[in-house]
Amino acid sequence: MSPKAGAIKGWKHTEWGDSFAVDATLDDADPRHYDALVLPGGVMNPDKLRRDPKVQQFVRSFFEEGKPVGAICHGPWTLIDAGVVKGRKVTSYETIQTDLENAGATWVDQEVVVDNGLVTSRKPDDLPAFNRKLIEEIAEGRHASRAMAGASTSTK
Repeated sequence: MSPKAGAIKGWKHTEWGDSFAVDATLDDADPRHYDALVLPGGVMNPDKLRRDPKVQQFVRSFFEEGKPVGAICHGPWTLIDAGVVKGRKVTSYETIQTDLENAGATWVDQEVVVDNGLVTSRKPDDLPAFNRKLIEEIAEGRHASRAMAGASTSTK
């Protein structure tokens, strides 16, 4: 899924990576049709996504419904702008630690952190642990106790 139709291009270390066709746009996507949300890392993608009000609302809807969310590397930037990290324990790439703390999160330097359905990790080296925990959370599914936990009512 992408905010725009067409193709998206991945990033491979310091070079452009493969291109992929967009199968759904944000305007066409209904969060009710998804069981979980994964916010990828890198710098450019999260930095663009975080400022989009439609993305922010899409992210908030997963927290409002108590669905699992995963974010790795710089992915938690999008969570900050969606207003869903206050009071949560998270990790991320070290350079956004202060951003997360300023948004009210408790940041820890751990391979993977799970807080009420939110799975976060620091960097690509953490992907095996991130994937394992995210799969566990998806298998558990929606939990009523997760709904609205940490979700903001702000529309920014």
